[in-house]
This record gives sequence, C-alpha cells and structure tokens, in this order.
Amino acid sequence: MTRRGLLIILSSPSGAGKSTLARRLMDWDATIRFSVSATTRAPRPGEEEGREYYFRSRAEFEQMIAAGEMLEHAEVFGNFYGSPKGPVEAALAAGRDMLFDIDWQGGQQVRNSSLGKDVVSIFVLPPSIAALEMRLRGRGQDSDAVIAGRMQKSRDEISHWAEYDYVLINDDLERTDTALRGIIQSERLRRERQTGLTDFVRGLNREFEARLAR
Repeated sequence: MTRRGLLIILSSPSGAGKSTLARRLMDWDATIRFSVSATTRAPRPGEEEGREYYFRSRAEFEQMIAAGEMLEHAEVFGNFYGSPKGPVEAALAAGRDMLFDIDWQGGQQVRNSSLGKDVVSIFVLPPSIAALEMRLRGRGQDSDAVIAGRMQKSRDEISHWAEYDYVLINDDLERTDTALRGIIQSERLRRERQTGLTDFVRGLNREFEARLAR
C-alpha cells in the first residue's frame, strides 16, 4: 500500500524538549528526514552544503522567495533562513516524511502553502513555567539576561498553542515520546494519505465480480 508522506511540524518554546523529541523520533524511524533549511549566512567550519544548510547568496534567496520556491522564511539577525519547497515536495510524493523544527510563524507559512494538506502540526508544552526556566538554567550556557529574553519569547510562543493539530505536555519524556509516535502512526493511516487505497478497493470489487460470474 503506497501513501503520501507527512510534513511534520514540531514547535515548542525553548527548553520544552522539542529537539530531544525530534531526535528520538528519527531514531525510532530512520526514514523520517529532517528538513534542511537554506540560509544566507556564511558556512561555519565543518558545515557542508546540503547537510547543515543550503548556502545561498542574498540575491539567490530573494529570487527563490519571489519565485514561490520557499515554504517559509524569515530574516534573523540580518540573515535569511527558510525551507526550500522542491526537496520537500519530492520527498512527500515519494512517501517519505519530512520533519520541520520551526516556530509558530514558520508553521503558519507552511500551513498556508500549497503543501498545507500534508501538514501534521504538533506543539510541545512544558509541564510548568518553573520547569521551563529550570531546564534553560540547567543547560549552563546562557546568562540571566539571555534566559530572561528566552522566557519572554516562550510566553509569545505558547500563546499560539491552539493553532496546532496536536498539543503534548512534556511532563514525562517517555510518555510524550510514545504519544508523538502514536500521532505519526495514526496520521500515516488517514484515508486521504493512502494513495493506493482506491486501486486496492477496486481490486476487491473485481474479486467479488469474479465470484458472482462463476
């Protein structure tokens, strides 16, 4: 039975566990591919074209936007970042699932794109604001000022929870991971995504007709 791939959007405030869940999801099913973004920033040491990013000049990126070749994009600290449509379209048509780790703004753009019908959007909430701040401080990477900024941004992120198809409260990583897998398994079985289903049912009807003709 053939099917069309899923465009999986996974969003959360920083520190809610989104990156861990994304990594575990791809460990669970190696056929799920992480969407590679394009950017106008220069490659960093060790980064490769098509692995970390598709590196494009600003003029090239703006041409892609004008031609409708970007599913979503944003300008961050003077550089463009975005998701090229072509590789995603090819993957979905081949029945492969693509995972997007993007914020609510990128999610809105993707849902409103020509591939919106393929989207399964999932928002991950922390069990509490205190737990969220504890996770951010536990990283030991940011100053108090940076953490305060992340917490303020988290409030804005969380305010968009109702725009998503599914919402998971990450109070237990194993339970949340299991729920996430269940969502993916269920969405893969939706009638409209099983592209070979119509032909399969026609085959069943032909079997009925052959029995009646005996």
